[in-house]
Amino acid sequence: MSAPGSTTGGVLDLDENELVACVACGLCLPDCPTYRVTGLETASPRGRIAAMQAVDLHGAAMDATFERYMEECVQCRGCEAACPSSVPFGHLMEGARAALHKERRTGRPWPRRAVEWLGYRLVLPRHGLLVALSWLLALAQRVRLVPSRLPLPRISLRSLVRPLHASATPEHADSYLFPGCVMDAWQRDTHQAALRVMAAAGTRPSLPGRGGDCCGALHVHAGRVDEAQRLARRVIASMPGDVPVVVDSAGCGAAMKDYGRLLGTRDARDFARRVRDFSEWLTEQNPLPVRASDRVVVVQDPCHLRHVQKAHGAVRTVLAPAYTTVDTEDDGMCCGAGGAYNALQPELAADIRDRKVAAIRSAGGGDEPLVVSANPGCAMHLAAAGLDVRHPADLLAEALDA
Repeated sequence: MSAPGSTTGGVLDLDENELVACVACGLCLPDCPTYRVTGLETASPRGRIAAMQAVDLHGAAMDATFERYMEECVQCRGCEAACPSSVPFGHLMEGARAALHKERRTGRPWPRRAVEWLGYRLVLPRHGLLVALSWLLALAQRVRLVPSRLPLPRISLRSLVRPLHASATPEHADSYLFPGCVMDAWQRDTHQAALRVMAAAGTRPSLPGRGGDCCGALHVHAGRVDEAQRLARRVIASMPGDVPVVVDSAGCGAAMKDYGRLLGTRDARDFARRVRDFSEWLTEQNPLPVRASDRVVVVQDPCHLRHVQKAHGAVRTVLAPAYTTVDTEDDGMCCGAGGAYNALQPELAADIRDRKVAAIRSAGGGDEPLVVSANPGCAMHLAAAGLDVRHPADLLAEALDA
C-alpha cells in the first residue's frame, strides 16, 4: 500500500523516496520496544528497513526469515517520533505486510490461515455475529472454561443486553460516537460513559447507521488492504454529513484519520478530517461539571494516540479538573498490545509489557496504581498483568456522578 509517488517496482512495491530516506543513524533504537527487549539489529526499525531494501531493491528473497522480521514489529511507530529524517516507517511496514499477505499467505500453517479467515473475513465485519460470540464467551467465563491467563476482559452480560442509545438522531446530531466492533462487544460500558460525558458537555451525539462498526484498523496492520478499504467505505457511508466523528479507541481513530491515504478519494479525505479522538474532541467543548478528587491516575499513552494522532496531551487536559495525573518515565514506550500482536507474538508482547508495567508501578508509587488508557487493546493487555486500567470516559463519568 504505497503512498502516492514513485514506487520501486519491486515485489514490495514501496514508495522509493520513503524506502531510501533512512540514513541508519540509530536514533530510533531506544524508542523501539522490540529492539530494547531483544538487542537484535533485525528487531530494530533500521534493520527492518534494510531487510525491505534488500528484498525490494536488490532482489533478496521474500522468505520466512523476512516475514518473521516484519511480523515481530509491534507497529507502535515510536521510531517515527524519534527519526530526524522523518522516515514514515508505518507506511513502509504496512506496505511490506500487504505484500507478505499477497505472496506468502498460502504458505502459512493452515491453523493460522483458518483463524485469520474466521477473524478477519467472518467475525469482525459482521457485528451481530461478533456480539453473539461474545455472549458465548461471557457464559464460558462464568463457568470458568476460559483460562484466566488470556488477555481478555470479563465480558459483561448486563452491558451486552443493553444496546447503545444516543440522545439524538443523525439528522439532529452535532456529533457521532463511533462504537467500533470489538470494543462495542467487550467494553460497551465505556461507550455508555462516553455518551454521558458528551451529553454533559452540552452536545447532541448520535450513533452511526448500518455499517458503522469495524473500521479496518486490524486489517491494515495485517496487510489485508482490500478488506480494509471495503470496511472504510462502509464506515464513511454510515456517518454522512459534516459533524465530528468522535472515536474513543485510539487505534480506530488513527486508522480512520488515515482513510484519505487508504482510499485516495476526496470523500475519504473529507471524512478523515472530521475524525477526533474522544479526549481531543472534548477539549473543544464546554467544561464538564465534574468534582475534583484526590485520586492519582497514571497515564498510559497508547502508541496510536501519541505517535500517530499526536493527541495524547488531551487526555491529561480533560482529566485535570477531576484527577491528578502522573506520567511514566519511559517517554511513552509501547505496552506490547499492538492490536492482534499480543496473540501472534505472545512472548515478545509479554516482555514489552513487563517493562511497561514496571514503569507504571514506579510512577504510581505502588503495586496497585489506577491507570488510564485511551485504547481498548492496551487496557486489556495491561489488565491481564493485574493492573486496574480505565478509559478517560469512565473516569470522567465517575467524576460527573461525584
